[in-house]
Amino acid sequence: MVISSVPDLQEKLERVVSLRTGRRVRNLTVELEPERIVLRGQTTTYHIKQLAQHGILDVLPDVRLENGIVVEQ
Repeated sequence: MVISSVPDLQEKLERVVSLRTGRRVRNLTVELEPERIVLRGQTTTYHIKQLAQHGILDVLPDVRLENGIVVEQ
C-alpha cells in the first residue's frame, strides 16, 4: 500500500495513538514513508506498545506498519 500525502494524516495518527494509549508513549513520532508507517517513542509496557500499533491499524487497516516503540522498565 502506498501512503498518500493526505493532509494532516501524520497529526491525526499521532492524536489517535496518544488517545488510545492515554498519552503513555513518550517522544511519540509517526513517520509516513512511501510504503509503510513507522512508530517511534518510549513506553513502560508492551501492552501500551501494542495499543499504539492498534491505534494506527484502526485508521489504516491495510498499511505496512513498523512498531519501533521501545519498552523501557
